[in-house]
Amino acid sequence: MEMKYGHHFHAYQPGDIVYVKDGDGSGPIEYEERKSPVAIKIRGEEVKGENWTRAMLYSYEYIADTLSRMKGISVDIEPFTFLMLLHYHKSAFEDAVELLRRFDAVPTTPFHPIVPHLDEFEQRILAEVSFDFYAPLIGNKPVIGYWLPEAVITRRSAELIESSTDRKLVFLLDERQLLYDFPQAKHSCNRYGNSFVFGREWSISDAFAFNTLDVPGLVSATLALKDEHKEKLGIPYLVFTASDLESLLGNPAQLDRFIAWMEGLERNGVERISAMEFVRRKLTGEFKRLEGECSFEMPVKDYSSWSDYFDLSLDGKTSDSRWLGYRRADGKVFAREVNGRKVSQLWKVAFTRLFEELNRVVRLGVLRGLEELGASAEEFLVRYARVFFRDYYDYFDMETSLDYVLEPAGGDRNALKLGRIYYLMLLANHSCPRFWENLDTRVAFGNVSVMAKALIELMDYFNGDELQNLFVEAYLKLLNFESLYHVWNLGAMPSLEGWETSEEAWEDALRPEVPNSGYNVVTRAALYVGKRDLRGELGTLIENYNLEWAVADTGHIPGERHGHWENPEYCEHRANP
Repeated sequence: MEMKYGHHFHAYQPGDIVYVKDGDGSGPIEYEERKSPVAIKIRGEEVKGENWTRAMLYSYEYIADTLSRMKGISVDIEPFTFLMLLHYHKSAFEDAVELLRRFDAVPTTPFHPIVPHLDEFEQRILAEVSFDFYAPLIGNKPVIGYWLPEAVITRRSAELIESSTDRKLVFLLDERQLLYDFPQAKHSCNRYGNSFVFGREWSISDAFAFNTLDVPGLVSATLALKDEHKEKLGIPYLVFTASDLESLLGNPAQLDRFIAWMEGLERNGVERISAMEFVRRKLTGEFKRLEGECSFEMPVKDYSSWSDYFDLSLDGKTSDSRWLGYRRADGKVFAREVNGRKVSQLWKVAFTRLFEELNRVVRLGVLRGLEELGASAEEFLVRYARVFFRDYYDYFDMETSLDYVLEPAGGDRNALKLGRIYYLMLLANHSCPRFWENLDTRVAFGNVSVMAKALIELMDYFNGDELQNLFVEAYLKLLNFESLYHVWNLGAMPSLEGWETSEEAWEDALRPEVPNSGYNVVTRAALYVGKRDLRGELGTLIENYNLEWAVADTGHIPGERHGHWENPEYCEHRANP
């Protein structure tokens, strides 16, 4: 059979940071983790962790064992996730390294931001770091994949990534992002600018991830995509699916379901190869091509994604509305159901805008500081990854000396503090707070806590400088998140059902989900850091707040409720006495 089949797994865990400890920037960050014990079941065995991140990372041991017997697999592991795996479960890290070297390791953006939502400066830094980080895993392969977090893409973001490598790239997307101009492009090798693009079969991918088809159903649905025209011509074509690596853990039988699905395809004569290997064989002539194949230009919808709220689509394609809180097509704010009640997503509008502002403020401070040191800012900030991810780079015997990192800064150690602050800002841009529908989550707390730390460290770095007030004002916006409804006149935004932008809807969306605080999670996280770090005159910034409410407890994420939590009521933090 000329049908080929490939599956991509995307691995990402944001971590359970509640507080970043002080540091001078000369070494990797140290942080306090959430203590909220949970267990998940895999093949009848219980995998326990002191928090969700730990439990998921421990489970990678089971995943690596399963995937080691597979073919046609590609995998990306977000760099901070990979670093945590090295720290918490080194044997699973080593297994993952071997897997990625055997299969197609796919570079991905560090810290899992929605890339097109970032300034182009950050996009360039992160693209450079992604290829530097993945260098030991991709070797000299001429064709490599690239995974944009949530697959959110624009032509400009793709160009910035392309400019950071000399390899041929294959952007792995969803078929609902592609704008097919002619039917023969389906399952073929298609160009996207100077790169190539593949869209996953979303219905089959979701059927596996969400367990809506049994194994025979998955095999049948895949074989139903047989292209008789290409079969007669002897032209290979690729059916491509993709899912989160955690989809293998959705229930105790998922690992076995995946193996059985793959074996069922093999029994039907379907060869399994990755999307990148498929493109490589097309380019080298090992696979026969349709006339013009690999030259077809495949248009891709800007700001589309693989996991948007598809029911809100007006054009049959996806968008990034899930992370904006409003429908990009018409600007209308919408609501989603959470635990049986409708919650306005207006909070995402404010959260997105606020973090765009805070990113800009941090960048301004860091670049001003580096300019004063006479540093080559972009080159230094790319090299600083060797400090932030030092243990990972040391594992592969790559250069991590401070002499190397500080070369673009003329050896001035003051640059290290600025590099640390910049990377804290990047770490605070995880996409996941805006993925979920409720604001009060452990991931929202983590983003705010880390961003608050970056701002407070800037206040300290520029102590006595006129710039300090800029960072104070930025921190106050985190503290006073609730007031942004009036500051930004969010009530004037249009809404889908007519109520989602009311003040009542805003207040309801911000309501805390924990019994021991009256503050929304943004205020709570900013205070949690501020009560430990704001000293001297800066301490007056929080003197009118109830610091007993500055707790790290949060609501549970709906998608994590299948875990066996010791505290099922809320996602606590059992702070050390």
